[in-house]
Amino acid sequence: MCKAKNYQYTANENRLADVIAAIQVMSVYKFYKLDFSHWATRISGQKDKDIYWKNIFMQHPEFFRLSEDKCKASLVWRRTRPRRYDVDQEKVISNEDYENLSDKARISRSPLDNSDISTLINAAIHLHSEEIANKKDARWWVSGIIGVIGAITGLISVLFVLFSQT
Repeated sequence: MCKAKNYQYTANENRLADVIAAIQVMSVYKFYKLDFSHWATRISGQKDKDIYWKNIFMQHPEFFRLSEDKCKASLVWRRTRPRRYDVDQEKVISNEDYENLSDKARISRSPLDNSDISTLINAAIHLHSEEIANKKDARWWVSGIIGVIGAITGLISVLFVLFSQT
């Protein structure tokens, strides 16, 4: 049996905008990984939308990853960067400076640059467009079925009229 397609980008009318907003905020915020309520506050200004944003992150693994304990989310591309960004100084520190730190809590992964963010946003737009095209392609059979049903209905009507006259 074929598994039904799971259309995430068209799950609601704001999905693409939400994915783009999350990409923008998560690309540049000083900490690369936060819990869902913190991301909800940063992205939408509504801390109580944490479950909504958790679902967005889970449904779009092409951009987002959850921590092992499933309590925090991060942007995949940003996770690939070394943890050498000093959030207070807003700069990347050397490996030597990192090793000499006693408290590494204020060290994160460096933000993405504008071209990286643009690449991610363009990818989201492309995936959204592809999903819309696939949904249209998946409905090719609807007009054929309607035509067949119309023909059968017409045939039944003609047969009914013929048999009712006899």
